[in-house]
Amino acid sequence: MRVDWTGALTGNEIATAVSELGYGVTASGTDSEGTSYQAEERSLLIAMGVAGFAAANIMLLSVSVWGGAGEMGAATRQAFHAISGMIALPVVVFSGRHFFLSAWRALKHGHVNMDVPVSLAIWLAMGVSIWETIQGGPHAYFDACIMLIFFLLIGRFLDARLRRRASGAAHDLAALKNRSVRRQNSTGAIESVRANEIIAGDMILLSPGEQAVIDMTIAEGAGEIDEQLVSGESLPRLVNAGTVVFAGSVNLGAALIGQAISPATDSLLADIATMMEAGEQRRSTYRKIADRAVALYVPFVHTTAALSFLGWIVAGASVREAILIAVSTLIITCPCALALAAPAAQMVASGKLFRSGVFLRSGDALERLAAIDHIVFDKTGTLTLGEPVCLVTENTRKALPIAAMLARASRHPLSRALVTAAGAGPLATGIREHAGLGLEANIDGHVCRLGSAEWVGAGGEVAGEGPVLWFSRGSEPPIAFTFEEQLRDDAKAAVRALETEGYSLEILSGDRPSAVARTAGALGIGVWSARVSPQDKAARLEALRDEGKRVLMVGDGLNDAGALALAHASLTPGGAMDISQSASDAVYAGGLGSIPAILRISKSARQIMLQNFGLAAAYNLIAVPIAVTGHVTPLIAAIAMSASSLIVTLNALRIRHGKSGSS
Repeated sequence: MRVDWTGALTGNEIATAVSELGYGVTASGTDSEGTSYQAEERSLLIAMGVAGFAAANIMLLSVSVWGGAGEMGAATRQAFHAISGMIALPVVVFSGRHFFLSAWRALKHGHVNMDVPVSLAIWLAMGVSIWETIQGGPHAYFDACIMLIFFLLIGRFLDARLRRRASGAAHDLAALKNRSVRRQNSTGAIESVRANEIIAGDMILLSPGEQAVIDMTIAEGAGEIDEQLVSGESLPRLVNAGTVVFAGSVNLGAALIGQAISPATDSLLADIATMMEAGEQRRSTYRKIADRAVALYVPFVHTTAALSFLGWIVAGASVREAILIAVSTLIITCPCALALAAPAAQMVASGKLFRSGVFLRSGDALERLAAIDHIVFDKTGTLTLGEPVCLVTENTRKALPIAAMLARASRHPLSRALVTAAGAGPLATGIREHAGLGLEANIDGHVCRLGSAEWVGAGGEVAGEGPVLWFSRGSEPPIAFTFEEQLRDDAKAAVRALETEGYSLEILSGDRPSAVARTAGALGIGVWSARVSPQDKAARLEALRDEGKRVLMVGDGLNDAGALALAHASLTPGGAMDISQSASDAVYAGGLGSIPAILRISKSARQIMLQNFGLAAAYNLIAVPIAVTGHVTPLIAAIAMSASSLIVTLNALRIRHGKSGSS
């Protein structure tokens, strides 16, 4: 839950009220937010390690007691029980505190959660075991307590790790908004301030190569900006006085002075953050079914154990026997198998994907990826390489080395592509840059120009549909260097594989219509839209969802972050910016060919999860009556509980051998 507020209340007052309800509180967008998740994960890992170490040692002692049941002397058996108790008691307190504190907070505020019966079972079993050890009884159940804690901590740790990864999007975006900017004060001096200190009307200096973090209107200067991260447009845009520049754009030319349109909290970055948060809130609805099951499960467990105790007391059993049966019932109904049903499948599937260069970031990503029926692609950087490629022809080959002498002085993407095509070479001297027009220098006694058609004197000549960079040398006729976006090598094969498997495909891009149409035509994708803003992408995904589509969004830019968070599931390539990766459910490093394999493994994992839930339910249907009727001791209950968890885990391992190769 995220809270924003206005009015007389202070942050401390709100934090106190939320804490009293039993929830932890951290300041959003600060280092403490990320640190709190890391601290929780580290605490669970240490607790799990301690519990695992203790479980291994106590089980060695327990096996000795079981194996020598007919020959072991009472004194030896009692010594083994005492040693087990001395190991178990501090470990239960230390490693089990996550469950005990959670149960206490729940009871303190008048409700129950899954940790209440778990805590009750652990302490009842510990109490009975300590009593049996003191009285010299034949049975103690310290091993059951520790194993119970260990298995539950495994599931809790996996959940915490996935939640930390999912929270990275908002934290990374907040860090971008909190960067320093240079503001021009009333005296004309430049001062460095935090972006969140800027108000509407402030004058901001945007230096060459700097990324804007505030939406602004250009007041002084002219040049070009790279909006690829914001809009997906692959080519720079010319800006001058009066032009609006959005946060996330990069200045490619001379320094610009802009007037802030709004505070950082109302910028395009803030809008994207809001969309990402809306997507994360929507995803939380997938936990409602599990929460509802917990609400029904906990009273059932308590009622069953209590009725078992009372029933055996009425039947004439001793208090000790009735307590053992109640404890056995609590242990055998422990949700270990249910708790591991999904994490076990997720862990195996995640491992298989990891070996294929795919990294999952969201806990329920596999489940949602398995339900996909419609895939939306961003174009630039996703289906294409994102950088223009210079097409060298017989007409341009001779002029290329000379043009590159000018291009080496520019950050323009077309200039960089031209330099790449030309290879290593010298830089011209005395280069003059004319904002919005191009570059000029005297080379070997000739005035050479590189830039727009009008700048070099090409007039109304047309060189083709794609981007063009014109070059002139003295009085010679101008030469046009043409460029095109290059499809990724595996794009066509991936699209064919996805269509064969029944997915409908679509392209949403902020680029020019001509560029999007060429890419869509080359891939055979019939549905596409161009010049789509981040808000428009989010609106399109909302519309598809209203139509009943389960949409997979595949994108790599800041302009895709909101759509990635709102989609039913989302993927980003490994080269995407950090914020986009944080907003997505998975990051793939193996190219577009990984996507069909990801979807196949996800479907396999969902099938295994459903099987695991069925196995866990069947286990409870069989085990509970046996425990209630007194045929199971706490030790056997713990073994049965562990066996059910083992069966669920072994079933999950079948995912490793499923067919999921990349097409």
